[in-house]
Amino acid sequence: MSDAPRRKGLGRGLAALLDEVTPPADPASATEVDIDLLSPNPDQPRKRFEPEELEALAQSVREKGVIQPLIVRPDPGAEGRFQIVAGERRWRAAQMAGRPRVPIVVRRFDDAEVLEVAILENVQRADLNPIEEASGYQQLIDRFGHTQEKIAQVVGKSRSHIANCLRLLALPEDVKALTRSGALSAGHARAVLATRDPSALAQRVVAQGLSVRETEAAARQEAEAKPRAAKGPRGDADTRALEADLSAALGLSVRIAHRADGSGALSIRYRSLDELDGLCGLLGRGAD
Repeated sequence: MSDAPRRKGLGRGLAALLDEVTPPADPASATEVDIDLLSPNPDQPRKRFEPEELEALAQSVREKGVIQPLIVRPDPGAEGRFQIVAGERRWRAAQMAGRPRVPIVVRRFDDAEVLEVAILENVQRADLNPIEEASGYQQLIDRFGHTQEKIAQVVGKSRSHIANCLRLLALPEDVKALTRSGALSAGHARAVLATRDPSALAQRVVAQGLSVRETEAAARQEAEAKPRAAKGPRGDADTRALEADLSAALGLSVRIAHRADGSGALSIRYRSLDELDGLCGLLGRGAD
């Protein structure tokens, strides 16, 4: 990660970027081009497109055409061609429908802004699972330095919703997999996160078909029955939750070593000088 693309994205602003990928109200401002002149963004975070959804959209395109223009930029690697910034599903559906031409609106975006727009588009989709949504928010924090507050304002979610989503990234991988598949809801995942052994409770939730309230009750029972047993090499459940919150806020790995006398130490791990520079800047301004 370099300072240049991160600061460029911040300079344009999330809201301004979204304004530029909003299809124009006047369809006459769009231009029709051969569909073969368009290519998808190779860095598009979303790699899976459900066949049933695409077929339904293709049927609509057969009947009504592509009503909403695609937002594109000149392809940086091929003169005379265009790279899709927003609207890849429409492009794929138009191909399935046999449409030779599609409407486009050309914008001037650099590589960092294209990625930023793609992430923003994805986190606003209703069909994302909670882990995909959380990963999108984390990318906006890690790669572009956006705060949880700013992301919340732009995507129309509460600050607590963003924070709760990001906490799910601290789950063990097997629990993340259950959440991705839909076997666990976001509510289930948040409840098991605060326990000593999230994987064990998650397996119990799936096996017994526990509701979110039943899962929360099971987590409370564990905490009340074994208040001392919950302590381990990474601390108790409250400490792990605090680590997850701080990690989400900073976009870096945070560990807390809490001692019985109330003292302790907090460590923040960074992977590059760019991340260290970003952390220093954040601490200098005051964390959001």
